[in-house]
Amino acid sequence: MHAPPGRPRNRLGSETSPYLLQHAANPVDWYPWSTEALERARREDRPILLSIGYSACHWCHVMAHESFEHEPTATLMNELYVNIKVDREERPDIDRIYQVAQQVLTQRGGGWPLTMFLTPEDQMPFFGGTYFPREARYGMPAFGDLLRRVAAYFREERAAIRAQNGRLAAVFADLEPAPAAAGVALDGAPLERARQALEADFDAQFGGFTGAPKFPHPGYVERLLRHWAASQRLPQPDLRALYMATMTLTRMAEGGLYDHVGGGFARYSVDGYWMIPHFEKMLYDNGPLLALYADAARATGDALFAATAGGVADWALSEMQAPAGGFYSSLDADSEGEEGRYYVWDRDEVRTLVGEADYAILAPRFGLDREPNFESRHWHLHAFRPLAEVAAAAEVAPAAAEAAVGRALGRLRAHRSGRVPPGRDDKLLTSWNGLMIRGLARAATALERPELAVAATRAVDFLRRELWRDGRLLATHKDGRSHLPAYLDDYVFLADALLELCAARWRSADLEFAVALTEAALAHFEDRAAGGFWFTADDAEPLIHRSKSFADEALPSGNGVAARLCTRLGYLLGEPRYLDAAERTLRAAWSALSRYPHAHGSLLDALEERLEPTEIVILRGPAATVAAWQRDLARLYAPRRLLLAIPEESGPLPAALAAKPSLPGGAAYVCRGTVCEAPVTELGALVRRLRDGIGG
Repeated sequence: MHAPPGRPRNRLGSETSPYLLQHAANPVDWYPWSTEALERARREDRPILLSIGYSACHWCHVMAHESFEHEPTATLMNELYVNIKVDREERPDIDRIYQVAQQVLTQRGGGWPLTMFLTPEDQMPFFGGTYFPREARYGMPAFGDLLRRVAAYFREERAAIRAQNGRLAAVFADLEPAPAAAGVALDGAPLERARQALEADFDAQFGGFTGAPKFPHPGYVERLLRHWAASQRLPQPDLRALYMATMTLTRMAEGGLYDHVGGGFARYSVDGYWMIPHFEKMLYDNGPLLALYADAARATGDALFAATAGGVADWALSEMQAPAGGFYSSLDADSEGEEGRYYVWDRDEVRTLVGEADYAILAPRFGLDREPNFESRHWHLHAFRPLAEVAAAAEVAPAAAEAAVGRALGRLRAHRSGRVPPGRDDKLLTSWNGLMIRGLARAATALERPELAVAATRAVDFLRRELWRDGRLLATHKDGRSHLPAYLDDYVFLADALLELCAARWRSADLEFAVALTEAALAHFEDRAAGGFWFTADDAEPLIHRSKSFADEALPSGNGVAARLCTRLGYLLGEPRYLDAAERTLRAAWSALSRYPHAHGSLLDALEERLEPTEIVILRGPAATVAAWQRDLARLYAPRRLLLAIPEESGPLPAALAAKPSLPGGAAYVCRGTVCEAPVTELGALVRRLRDGIGG
């Protein structure tokens, strides 16, 4: 991310967050969230203006330019408030609390920038919203007028504010539902209801599950793929679930949500047909989408899905991986002050760059022969016509048309690299790195690209070296500085990724690290009384609410990932404590899971593997033998199977794995839950066993 203009004028200049550094030269007397800021507010009995955003947020930039860089507005903020700026990516604990509060207070959805006004004595919010313009428009008051009115309300209506804060505190206290009673059996009903809900929400014309703005929701698509895979054991497999998944994946991959020139997915589409994205690219979207497309390629053999997964992986390695090995957070939507400027094209420019022959194929394929689709004067590439249809119309072979498109996109990529790029948020977040490591591990196996596992390993080694201290994780790293105590997502996303990376290529140290992370999560985050995991640790900074979230949001649910992780590790290592923690989590979430199952996809995955225990296949033998067996077996799509190839040279292993000895010609130990079969010593027999087995 580019440094802010001018010298620091407030207390943000020493922060690591690129978002906070963007505001270091504002005339606003910003504080980071800190004891110093909170104590000043209490001492002066002055309300807090809390502004939360992130560096790739377009409307955060707009509000900054309109108001926070405007001297009269800044003067008003400084006179009336203690002003605190928070990067929601570094402090998701704070963001979660005040997003919920904003929705309760306004009865409207949240978002960023989030603008909240807090009481000084206890940081309870008494008014808030999202973006406010400097001048009155969009049906919203001018920000300066709002500042004066809120300050006056704070001075004159303290009793009303205290009463409202009491009601809000009661809402927070009721957020976590009671766990399932001891007599309630966990069953598969939520899995079936989720399948029905996804069918009801499915967009049969364009794919996906919502209207505009349309988000990718990788968890929804993965749930449909897993449902189809499980149904293959039935007399009538659920081909409709497979169709909904693959149609959505095809529309996203061919639409403008995917960057056909440089790879990677934007955060969402502003329309209902995946054409024009909000151009920011987030690591947390692309990690799960990489895993999803790799799995879809393995499940269907579709070349489009494999190419899309490969494009996401190439983008991550070329644009997002730091020299030290970790992955940066995001790319901005804006460049040179305009959203999408880096990504869109002029038709004549494209024709000149690619040449007439290749343009004749590229134009109908990506809509350059139509009216402009971006702000009435530019084109953003969106696949309008199937390549086979374009090839037939041009009377060329499909392979020749594909080659023409490849050449043309390569020339556009080379030209685009000379443009002013979008800003990059170059902090490295542990949790988001975990999601990308997992995606790379699954893609390495599905696409048979071992260099992706090498890249994932570099990221793991970076995280362990820089953010793992004395048995605890840190959440963020930038410019050689790691800080902030890690959250639940950091621990379980990374541990889950390590297990996937062990499946892609074995390192005993990675399993040990995954176990250490899981033990730390159980020690510091688990709610042993009611079940599930808190988002913050038992020794974290106390805030007005300690959240425990079960639903998937922009990221998978930490509780869902924790439950599946504990289930898999529990069966793999023969550790009942992990299995018990997974069951307690499912019971804690059971009420919400039963009412809104498709909003809890990560927990549904854990439930599925609790009801139909994870199939674990351990390959033991010489390194070359187990690697060859692994390549053959990994071609099978089996989402409830954990396949580990452990060479005989691996050294000491945990007792449950050491009990499965290596044999000279290779051996496979197939376990379902706590029951293991006799070793299989012939690859063909093993393939037949697994094809007819229960790993779907």
